[in-house]
Amino acid sequence: MSGDVGGRTGRQGKLSQWLRGRRPKETAAEDRGREALLLAAAEAGLPLAPAAHPGPDYRCSCDRVGCPTPARHPVSFAWQTQSTTDRAQIERWARHQPQANFITATGMVHDVLDVPLEAGREALERLLGAGIEVGPVAESDDGRMLFFTLTRGTPEDEDEWWPCELDCHPETMDEHPGLRWHCRGSYVLVPPARLPGDQRVHWVRGPEHPLPDPLSLLEVLTDAGARHAGQETDHPGAAWPLRR
Repeated sequence: MSGDVGGRTGRQGKLSQWLRGRRPKETAAEDRGREALLLAAAEAGLPLAPAAHPGPDYRCSCDRVGCPTPARHPVSFAWQTQSTTDRAQIERWARHQPQANFITATGMVHDVLDVPLEAGREALERLLGAGIEVGPVAESDDGRMLFFTLTRGTPEDEDEWWPCELDCHPETMDEHPGLRWHCRGSYVLVPPARLPGDQRVHWVRGPEHPLPDPLSLLEVLTDAGARHAGQETDHPGAAWPLRR
């Protein structure tokens, strides 16, 4: 009798997974692929830390009422010191938190130039066509393209670090609808990541590509962004945050 009950329970569990669209073998394969991509990013020098993931009804797993960045933020306030490239630690995180997204902390090894998707696609085509070295590039289904570059550095003398009006931190994201420069004190989601509404963040060019100098990309990205903004408004500068 107990075997029958166990059998029914097992079948019901598989049926439930099937109805959710994720059969056991598919789930295992997806988890292995996710872990491999995270480890590849870490091996490329991108420091990672666990992040929130989508909850039910477009909410965030953090359960914060009205979370302003659902599934896009770290789970720990200590994410900057927690971020690591250590393989064993990332494997533990990935296996113990199978639904978690991961962020990569910028300004340590790398920065990220973050632009509207259409502008990014135009810029990527122009950069590759001109033979300019382009590093890892990710796309987000919520309309952004992320260009991973070398960082401007963390010099011992703070006076040597030059600020930029495009610098973007998590709390200033809404102030940068055009080009965002994620550097010290910021982060981005690293692929593979899931967003509410079954949206994804995925690699267009993987982390195996060497990180380029950000200044080698900046002019083309700025130009593409200005052109993209001009198609959306009669006042191109209003939608592009460059200040002269």
